[in-house]
Amino acid sequence: MYPRIRHMREDKDLAQADLAKVLHMTQSGYSRYEIGKNDIPTQVLKTLAIFHNTSVDYLLELTDNPEPYERKKIK
Repeated sequence: MYPRIRHMREDKDLAQADLAKVLHMTQSGYSRYEIGKNDIPTQVLKTLAIFHNTSVDYLLELTDNPEPYERKKIK
């Protein structure tokens, strides 16, 4: 289960459908991530971390620090 992606979405008053649009997927597909029915692919985790301005480690509950790491500049 990935409770942090649900909590971060709810903190922004967004519906699952809103995040699904950001990720170019269906609402039901996104819902499966939140409830832990499907593992979240790496690219989706990266996109969610950037969208929520946090780290992948925070989303995966590997740290309790929501501050993002310094990111590389993409050319």
